[in-house]
Amino acid sequence: MPKICYVPRDFSAVSTKRIEQANEIIDEYQAQGLSLTLRQLYYQFVARDLLPNTQNSYKSLGATISDARLAGLVDWNALVDRTRRCLSNSHWSSPGEGVRSLAAQYQIDKWMGQTYHVEVWVEKEALVGVFETICSELDVPWFACRGYVSQSAMWRAAQRLLDKENGGKKTVILHFGDHDPSGLDMTRDIEDRLQLFRANTQVDRLALTPAQIQQYDPPPNPAKTSDSRFGNYRQEHGDESWELDALEPRVLRQLVERGVKQYRDDERWEKRCEEEEWERDELYNVADELGG
Repeated sequence: MPKICYVPRDFSAVSTKRIEQANEIIDEYQAQGLSLTLRQLYYQFVARDLLPNTQNSYKSLGATISDARLAGLVDWNALVDRTRRCLSNSHWSSPGEGVRSLAAQYQIDKWMGQTYHVEVWVEKEALVGVFETICSELDVPWFACRGYVSQSAMWRAAQRLLDKENGGKKTVILHFGDHDPSGLDMTRDIEDRLQLFRANTQVDRLALTPAQIQQYDPPPNPAKTSDSRFGNYRQEHGDESWELDALEPRVLRQLVERGVKQYRDDERWEKRCEEEEWERDELYNVADELGG
């Protein structure tokens, strides 16, 4: 993993300790095959009582980590910005190489023949990296809502779900959002607008819930008093709110896996996995014949 020094510098004892703690957290994530956003790293500091949950703490940690990366003390691959990506076309040097690449990525719809069509919707785009891996393994679509879903995106989602329903499927959305005035309301909003667009979709809120807050004890934030839903929220939940980012990726993966599997027929799933493996081997045979 690249730790490249571009700007050498000395750090105070406090900053050095912060960098050591950051690297310990990063190592834990990388052992799970995951990278972090800066905000996820910060929430791990807060959850472990290494920093107070304040805006100044967040800014200070960000500055320290930025300097540490430039000084070659933190892996450049360890922290990612999932909102800024460079995209390009794929290329291959031969037909055989192209077929072999296809074989490696080849998947069939393993939910064909299942009763349900399941999708995972997450409030924040910054968490897509955590959800993408487990959703891919479970062969379910995942969607970053980015707050309240736009009318266009919601209508298109409803048409997609209606298409599944017209094909005989029952449709389910597993929703993950913050426990704050808007985050809770977003689950309601998704269900109401899908019904408006005539999709008969069941919406299950899997996180964050009061029970999970009690179990995992994520760090609280002051709920936004400027939110128009704050008054009703405060009556039921008080003045504090909690962000989904504060849950460990391991916990989020478990919640997704349990949520999806309750709607899956495992016997049909295994049969489709066997079919997929056989067809992938056939593609590899073609690649071998082409010399890829």
